[in-house]
Amino acid sequence: MNYRVPQPVPQVILDDIRGAQKMLSGVSRVTAMEGSRHLSALTGSPVHLKCENLQRTGSFKLRGAYVRIAGLRPEQRAAGVVAASAGNHAQGVALASSLLGVHSTVFMPVGAPLPKVAATQEYGADVRLHGQVVDETFLAAQEYADRTGAVFIHPFDHRDIIAGQGTVGLEILEQCPEVRTILVGIGGGGLAAGVAVAVKALRPDVRVIGVQAAGAAAYPPSLKAGHPISIDEPMTMADGIKVGRPGDVPFKIIGELVDDVRTVSEDALSSALLLCLERAKLVVEPAGCSTVAALLSEPELYGGGPVVAVLSGGNVDPLLLQRILRHGMAAAGRYLSLRLRVADRPGALAGLLAVLSVVDANVLDVSHVRTDPRLGLTEVEVELHLETKGPEHCAEVARSLHGAGYKVMS
Repeated sequence: MNYRVPQPVPQVILDDIRGAQKMLSGVSRVTAMEGSRHLSALTGSPVHLKCENLQRTGSFKLRGAYVRIAGLRPEQRAAGVVAASAGNHAQGVALASSLLGVHSTVFMPVGAPLPKVAATQEYGADVRLHGQVVDETFLAAQEYADRTGAVFIHPFDHRDIIAGQGTVGLEILEQCPEVRTILVGIGGGGLAAGVAVAVKALRPDVRVIGVQAAGAAAYPPSLKAGHPISIDEPMTMADGIKVGRPGDVPFKIIGELVDDVRTVSEDALSSALLLCLERAKLVVEPAGCSTVAALLSEPELYGGGPVVAVLSGGNVDPLLLQRILRHGMAAAGRYLSLRLRVADRPGALAGLLAVLSVVDANVLDVSHVRTDPRLGLTEVEVELHLETKGPEHCAEVARSLHGAGYKVMS
């Protein structure tokens, strides 16, 4: 996407964020800070989770959207606002507009998850489905703004948006004054920039570390080059941070104030989502748990003092959640798929299942293939999906099958 804004790039200062905090009083929630014993043991430092997944609309996006729309002149409010988003920004703009009595139009991709479309409509927006990818949706919203005079509400590249998101940083310092490191997910950069401004102004000793999905990591090459760089076809399950180019306004701030930007794999994201659900009892979307993925991937980097990981959102489509959880279980060694050949005779499957029973592997699914030309006349291929207890248990299952004379193919 081309997210360019006029030069010079506007500045965001602590007073802007404090003003936003007053504006948001009674509008956004001061979200909970929850401790994590598992992550604390892993890193050797106390780890706290800042639960913006429990914010109104399910993410931090309400903060910036409300501050941006509240700052419009009366004639701008009368013209209405327009936004483009696949989910979280859409819902933030819809609710903020409703609270302020401003008409909102939100463009969403044709394939946007139905729960997110429905939620945006319920918050009061006029939803229009356009385009197969967010780039097309973004252009349609800009064209609508040019044609109608509606004010385009950018998801991250505006100083008011950044000031609103920065209130998360003020809350972190109030809730965890002893914090030494703050982890924040980065897409376009609005949240990380706002948190960095607030935190570095009041506690310059605190490390602020951004986290991006490895398949959509535009910030590392951009920071190295000294200016925003677009990446082609960002790919990640974390659609909330799937942004191909840093915003000009947040990029300048992040370049000056954020201490480091780390990247995480898809396996780490799915493992983090599973951990949040199982250990913290929190539903967090992949983008929202990118910070937890960073802790799981490189725990040794976060010793030496309390850590706060921002869980930026919890809006995840149930069908996607089901797929991610299975992927996360596989990445954590909790789910094992394998194929093997057995004799095509009565009792052969029962014998195979008996071996699995001895090693306490829970069989979730069994399927047979008899038509593969590579199979012998007396053979059948069996595909098994097993629930296991971790990598060591997976290895034990493989050893038991091998010891019983079975050849595992995958």
